[in-house]
Amino acid sequence: MEAAIDRIMQTYDLLLNRTSAASDEARAKVTKYVQTLFDAGERDTHRLTVCGLTYLRQLDGSTDHVKAGFTGL
Repeated sequence: MEAAIDRIMQTYDLLLNRTSAASDEARAKVTKYVQTLFDAGERDTHRLTVCGLTYLRQLDGSTDHVKAGFTGL
C-alpha cells in the first residue's frame, strides 16, 4: 500500500506545481482513500495507484472538462 501511495504522490507532483502544505494535504486524503480500498480487499499496487490518481484529480477538479477549458466546439 505504501508503494502505491508513494507512486501516486510522485506522479501527482509531476502533474501539478503545489506547495508542500498542499502536497501533505493531498497525501493525507489519498492515504485514507487507498486505505479504504485496501481494507475492502484491493491488493494490486497498479490498480491502487490508478484509483488514487483518479481520486486526487477529481478532488482538484482537473477531470472537469469545463474547468480545463474544453467547450466542446
